Amino acid sequence: MKFQSQKIAYWFFASAMGLLLLQIVYGFIMGFARIGMDGLHEWIPFNTARAVHTNLLVVWLLLGFMGSAYFIIPEEADRELVWPKIAWLQLISFLVVGVIAVVGYHFNYWEGRKFLEIPRPLDYLVVVNVLTFLANIGLTIWKGKRFTTTAIVLYFGLLAAALLYLPGMIDFNNQTMDSFYRWWVVHLWVEGVWELIMGALLCYLLIKLTGVDREVVEKWLYIIVGLTFLSGILGTGHHYYYIGAPRYWLMIGGIFSALEPLAFLGMAIYALAMAKKGGRRHPNKAALNWTLGSAIMSFVGAGFLGFAHTLPQVNMYTHGTLVTAMHGHMAFWGAYAMINLAMIAYVLPILTGRKLWDNAASGYAFWLSNIGMVAMTGAFAVAGITQVNLERRMGLDFLAVQKEIEIHFVGLILAASLFLLGICFYVYNFWRFGLPTDEAAQSDVRAVEDLPPVL
Repeated sequence: MKFQSQKIAYWFFASAMGLLLLQIVYGFIMGFARIGMDGLHEWIPFNTARAVHTNLLVVWLLLGFMGSAYFIIPEEADRELVWPKIAWLQLISFLVVGVIAVVGYHFNYWEGRKFLEIPRPLDYLVVVNVLTFLANIGLTIWKGKRFTTTAIVLYFGLLAAALLYLPGMIDFNNQTMDSFYRWWVVHLWVEGVWELIMGALLCYLLIKLTGVDREVVEKWLYIIVGLTFLSGILGTGHHYYYIGAPRYWLMIGGIFSALEPLAFLGMAIYALAMAKKGGRRHPNKAALNWTLGSAIMSFVGAGFLGFAHTLPQVNMYTHGTLVTAMHGHMAFWGAYAMINLAMIAYVLPILTGRKLWDNAASGYAFWLSNIGMVAMTGAFAVAGITQVNLERRMGLDFLAVQKEIEIHFVGLILAASLFLLGICFYVYNFWRFGLPTDEAAQSDVRAVEDLPPVL
């Protein structure tokens, strides 16, 4: 750890770990409800559990991105954060808003718009919070001793995410217009600007963990991320098929959705090539595993599985079914959850000075969570394909079909239990590192950094 203000990242990560566990709890509530064990319905209806589950996902991922920025930006700018105390205030206020929103959902205090349920007064607080965060890291970059591509791309990814939150705050009387601009937030975050953030974090980790020269990593990785970003923007069209938008979105959405897997494939191949080129010499193999795993799993979930059901000819059957849940779970896990977990695995030894590089807990965390997520994705796939066949092709009633696919959710719960076990190992390892210390300055292992860069 080079600067004392980087320690704030730990508390963002710790908060993210707690919310991740809570998100999983609500996932189990929905899973058991799907097999008829809905004893909590009077207190937590399915729609409430779903809103909490999806919104906690967004909140803990954003906490991870913010924590990563508070660690990376001082190092890249080669100076302390401009306003360290403001960073603390921003974390506390962000958590307060999140808690109020989650509690409010249980009392029907929400907007009722899917994925954008947060009440309007809290929207304004989120905007103020994020603007404060952007001002803090932006001024740190501006006053820094150097400008790097990684820091600039990370900042503009976060800035674009903030700007694209605003269309979701516009009121429309027309349902089509509301849905059209709602996807500017939902889709352009996860398949647009968040990919810039992921690319910046992936680039930073590859530089640190492989020893490959910064110019080599940044030059090629951002070409790939740029392609992903471009295809993701126009790929928004696959959400416009059935909301009353002009028919040309069928062609645009279909073509650019088909291009998205190529960019993700390029990212996966490139990350593996950089790791091979660097010789995997860094002792923190856990962080490297999560980094490479993110590149691979994002291709499978966001690229391949996204392509599998977004072509118009397929989507006319799969739209609004569990096939979407299949794609969504693997995509979020691979592209954003895993890159956050990779960043945390890399940062913890530096912040705490405790070099728990590769132990049994870290290995179990990686493999059990990934095997569990693959199994969950498989369960969603079988349930979704069965639902499409029975409901969309054979014309069975919706509730009758839900009864038929209950058995697949038994398998889903078993897979989710394996996934939870892996996450518990990760959180346990996080706890073992302990709190950040002042003595951890300059504690990063120089096994790679002291060696000549790999050109």
